[in-house]
Amino acid sequence: MLWLIAGAAQGQQTVDVTGTVRDDDDLTPLSGVSISVVGQTQTATTDSEGNFRVTAQGNATLRFTYVGYESQDVVLDNRGGLEIRLRKSTTSLDQVVVIGYGTQRKSDLTGSVGSVSETTLKSRPAASLNEMLAGRVSGVQVNINSGRPGGKTNVRVRGFSSINSANDPLFVIDGVMAGSMDFLNPADIVSVEVLKDASSTAIYGARGANGVVLVTTKRGKAGVREVNYDVGLTVPTIGPNTPEYLNAREYLMVEDIAYRNIAKYDPDGWADGKYELRNPALNRTDPRLFDQAGNPLYDTDWMKEATQSRVSQNHQLGFTGSDGDRAYSVSLGLRDDQGLIKTSYMKRYNGRITFDDQILDWLRVGGTLTYNYQTENRVDQDYLPIRTIAEALPFLPVKYPDGSWTANRDYPYAETILNPLQYLYERRYILNTQTALGNLYSNIKLWDGLEMRTEFGSSNITQEVNASSSRGLSLMGEQGTASVNNGRTNFWSLDNFFTYKKDFSERHSLDALLGMSWQESNAFGINVSVQNFPSDYFGFNNIGAGSNNPVYGSGASRFSFNSYFGRVNYSLLRKYLFTVTGRMDGSSKFGDNYKYAFFPSAAAAWRVSEEDFLKASETVSNLKLRASFGVTGNSEIPPYTSLSLLNSGYVAVIGDQRVGGTGIGRLANPDLRWERTTQSDVGFELGLWNNRVSLEGDLYYRKTTDMLLDAPVPRSSGYATIRRNVGSMENKGLELTLNTSNVETPQFSWRTTFNISMNRNKVLTLATPSDIIGVGGVVFINPTNIIREGEPVGSFYGLVREGIWSEAERSEAAKFASYRNGLPIMPGDIKYRDVNGDYAITNADRMILGNGSPDGWGALVNEFRYKNWGVTLDLQYSYGNDVFELSTGSSEDRVSLANSYRTVLNAWTPENQESVIPELRDTRAGYVINEDTHWLKDGSFIRGRNLALSYSVPQTLTNRWGISQLRIYSSVQNFFLVVSDEVNGDPETVGTGFGAGAFSQGLTYHAYPKPTTYLLGINISL
Repeated sequence: MLWLIAGAAQGQQTVDVTGTVRDDDDLTPLSGVSISVVGQTQTATTDSEGNFRVTAQGNATLRFTYVGYESQDVVLDNRGGLEIRLRKSTTSLDQVVVIGYGTQRKSDLTGSVGSVSETTLKSRPAASLNEMLAGRVSGVQVNINSGRPGGKTNVRVRGFSSINSANDPLFVIDGVMAGSMDFLNPADIVSVEVLKDASSTAIYGARGANGVVLVTTKRGKAGVREVNYDVGLTVPTIGPNTPEYLNAREYLMVEDIAYRNIAKYDPDGWADGKYELRNPALNRTDPRLFDQAGNPLYDTDWMKEATQSRVSQNHQLGFTGSDGDRAYSVSLGLRDDQGLIKTSYMKRYNGRITFDDQILDWLRVGGTLTYNYQTENRVDQDYLPIRTIAEALPFLPVKYPDGSWTANRDYPYAETILNPLQYLYERRYILNTQTALGNLYSNIKLWDGLEMRTEFGSSNITQEVNASSSRGLSLMGEQGTASVNNGRTNFWSLDNFFTYKKDFSERHSLDALLGMSWQESNAFGINVSVQNFPSDYFGFNNIGAGSNNPVYGSGASRFSFNSYFGRVNYSLLRKYLFTVTGRMDGSSKFGDNYKYAFFPSAAAAWRVSEEDFLKASETVSNLKLRASFGVTGNSEIPPYTSLSLLNSGYVAVIGDQRVGGTGIGRLANPDLRWERTTQSDVGFELGLWNNRVSLEGDLYYRKTTDMLLDAPVPRSSGYATIRRNVGSMENKGLELTLNTSNVETPQFSWRTTFNISMNRNKVLTLATPSDIIGVGGVVFINPTNIIREGEPVGSFYGLVREGIWSEAERSEAAKFASYRNGLPIMPGDIKYRDVNGDYAITNADRMILGNGSPDGWGALVNEFRYKNWGVTLDLQYSYGNDVFELSTGSSEDRVSLANSYRTVLNAWTPENQESVIPELRDTRAGYVINEDTHWLKDGSFIRGRNLALSYSVPQTLTNRWGISQLRIYSSVQNFFLVVSDEVNGDPETVGTGFGAGAFSQGLTYHAYPKPTTYLLGINISL
């Protein structure tokens, strides 16, 4: 009995408890965590370093809660010191997400909004936010189409919505609208929200049709002082699925076979001696390249010679601090990325300052200023350097012993292709970009629940493109070229809006917004180019040194917006949620009769899990059903589209003098109006077993009407077309995201995220029933893309290759009109499908072959934690996407002119008649190049996007060293790639050169290869 009394007394003794609360992922101290003693009134809050102190009974239970994190109960057991780690909530029902002109708890959302946290973004280090965002949000397709540092990316939210207007989402950075996120320093970003359905995007009206990406950057926090330094070193290596080319002996063997086959495919020319001088045996006499027996002295791997594995570095230094009600942050960054291809690089220097000040109880002000300078050498601005890597003859060395460059033209009858390394070292395309982005805000509390906020934002982007080529690269006698292109874009916006938030008892909650906005953008550009330089020394630094063919021009544009917007969020009993949004936009871009348009939306959600019949469920912890409907617009058309324009460049000869003139080049359309996208969405959010498993899904339908297309007008008008609102298009799709917490113990955890997105696009109507050919794609041998009613936009267009004519089909092949330079069709030639049966292969036989957009895409991410160790495995997948390999036309169908893919070793022969590659022959003997189904490949793939390992040094050691956090991390990116078909290179690509357009996804032509990248980094906080 005395022992029981003593034990009870010991449990009732008070304990002075101290400790630290940290983020479980990266051990960052958490400021503002609430600590309460269960069943008692004692409370405490962590300070800026995550430290706390509270007094409680020895057997008490402490409860730790923090917005966006899972609550944790800890039994004291008379302990006086605690080290607490909070884990981010799997479903983050209490997470505060950014929406247009405000924030909202995720549990109260009625629209479809995807959110990515800073911790998630940092798990995949990259040069741009677009790359870090890839695969993180369902319904958002981010294609990284080049391996160049800072390379080309496309972002699409729920498919395409336009043919002639932009399809890119609207980017809003700390409340300031921007054209892209390329200039952002990823280290400065706290969170990214993607608004996908009409309910969430309608607040941006005419600019929300393609989705909205909201970026929130770091700011200082009251009570938090920190210094953070992060350094990362990366090394690129040649990545997976690199194309394979003929080596020196294989090339010479193929050339010999091709020469012998001339006698078969052009017997008359052979008999007449037309090809005598092209006998390879006569051409292999250059002692610099061949021995006396005609054997090659060199076997050059041009991909190896043109690539490098140089160390890149990334340094980020950040300061945050506060003084009472004032908070600030300062960040500085330096990134120096050395590309896989020699001479390619991207360097970025950035700085950023923020401040927030609670001047009075009712007045808060703040601001942000960001400066970024980025310089890069875009070696893949056109296809030449990468194509020459593929086609350079393998028996050529990089340089001759005398130091001069080799070139294909040194070998008789080869195509005039220059040395790929000469292109890389003697040609420059330098893009310099300066970006200044700033905003100021004031927030005034008028009375309880009512606030007025004013935001002024401005961005200034200055770009210069400096390009030059040496005299040694001259093929047409131009003796060196240089050009300078400078452009400037200034943008400002002013937003004023009122917000009113009020809870009426525990039944009703109201969150209302009413505001207005003004925006203006001004752009100016000037360019000049010239040829014929006396020396390569000047390049683009002295345009005046060139003496021939100067070309110069300039241009300016301006547009403005005036908008009025409002939104009401209403909650009944915290489980019935309603949202109504409207925005009226006016734009100077549209016709006088349709300057303004109104874009409304409505949404509702039902938190079923809050109903009495489900609230006590041990299985279902969250269930919400939601639906939305609304209209948004697309204003992303060039300024002055509705007006008639004066075109210069008309020329006449008057009195023996050449006289320039100006004339009206386009008809005006005062009725030109906004493209409108109507979208409906139904979705659900399900959490099971205390949200250990969460599933979120959306089903949507988007229809764009009043698309801007060129419609025919009577020729009597003097013009062929006028731009009108006449077309329509639809997108429908399904999005699913699954999050699971598979294992959760104090020492070990395993979490999985899986998402899948499916979108189906269809063109409903065009200006006329006729197809649109050559818009949005490229023009190679023929236009590669077609837009047709009833088909997906940007479908690939060409002939069907049914195989190779066999010996048994000789008589049937001979019936066809020649499609190889007038020579008869015979076994070993390509067999095309004759659609109309006229025994002639013409444009009438072309048909839709495929599409570059996938049937589905997504990611599978597994995160493991064991004590202080962390491992992330990130897989990317895509299926149903086609790849149209235009490079096949130059690297498989042109033997004896340049080097080829190794696939030509499997060409048709009388003994190998199952091949789909025609029999080898000199191109001059009737070789055929046509876009056809042999160039079309199934681009479905699974990629090992990121494998990361990290280690956080225990707090006992960092405290001893006087620092708050030390984390060491490493990763390997793009470490494997499995492709469904035999694709030469990476299937996630877009065409380079040839005027690649909006629907060029899946077109490939000697793209910059994607490297496998190795990273080692250290993050330290004081």
